[in-house]
Amino acid sequence: MERVLLTLLAILLGYTSLAYIVLPAFWTHYEHQRGLASLPMVTRTAQGIPGDPINIGLIGDARDVLCAMNQAGWFPADPITLRSSIEIVGSVLLDRAYKDAPVSNLFYLGRREDYAFEKPAGKSADRRHHVRFWKVLDKGQEDRPVWLGAVTFDKGVGISHFTGAITHHIDADIDAERDSLASDLENAGMVTAKYQVTGVGPTLTGRNGGGDLYYTDGEVWILRLVEACQKRTGPVAVIPSPLATELKDEIWRSITGALKS
Repeated sequence: MERVLLTLLAILLGYTSLAYIVLPAFWTHYEHQRGLASLPMVTRTAQGIPGDPINIGLIGDARDVLCAMNQAGWFPADPITLRSSIEIVGSVLLDRAYKDAPVSNLFYLGRREDYAFEKPAGKSADRRHHVRFWKVLDKGQEDRPVWLGAVTFDKGVGISHFTGAITHHIDADIDAERDSLASDLENAGMVTAKYQVTGVGPTLTGRNGGGDLYYTDGEVWILRLVEACQKRTGPVAVIPSPLATELKDEIWRSITGALKS
């Protein structure tokens, strides 16, 4: 019995070390943008509740960001005012278009987003693609500013599971939304290169500030934008991740593919 217990304890310790220490460290990589290594990868609500995870980034100055998002068909969100709040309620209730409806504030590094953009997914503002960006480095590896963002898809309006407030509920597959925004920017000719850095890490049971479930491979795709709005003429360069990360991503795609089917 003693040997059995010791064996079970050894297995438990081995599993714990592998799952919570070894593999996360093995998959952690910031070699393409080292200045991000010490930053958190989750936003916060005004109440301090963990919000949407960081899952996309941009390289370029403010003009590059604004031009790229405009060319990709994403609209700057209106600020939250009494008028815009009334307009978004009318859009949802009366099924009226509001392509630049406001988004609620999220906080990262103690401040709300620098920019918020959205792309309608229907007539009213209850369904929409939206992203918030924060400038986090004045000069990164490419000697250009670095922005981190959280992009999700609002699938409808409901009640927050945590606070009871009226809010948008997000689709759980936030990787699909990240990839969709990246494709919009690439197809618009606004990206010259892209690469991954470690985000929140792989999870099937994440929860955002409204209590909505999300799952993700845990990677942040960083997109290097064109300068001065000069469209790319050649293919987008894909800078590879470490082999361990690429292997993890393949396993993750198999897992999520099985879940969806």
